[in-house]
Amino acid sequence: MKLKTHKGAAKRFKLTAGGKVISGHAGARHILTSKSRKRKRKLGKASTIADADVHHVKSMLPYGR
Repeated sequence: MKLKTHKGAAKRFKLTAGGKVISGHAGARHILTSKSRKRKRKLGKASTIADADVHHVKSMLPYGR
């Protein structure tokens, strides 16, 4: 039986060629006036997720490259 991709996770996470999981940052959408320029700049860039969460995310993306 084919596994189904969790579509919510597919929209939020991407897998790198090396198998790492990349996601965007939370907190970059509104109430930006109280955040520093440096912080807002860093929130715009993607980052890898914590090692503890990798297994859970990869199970939701069974056919990720």
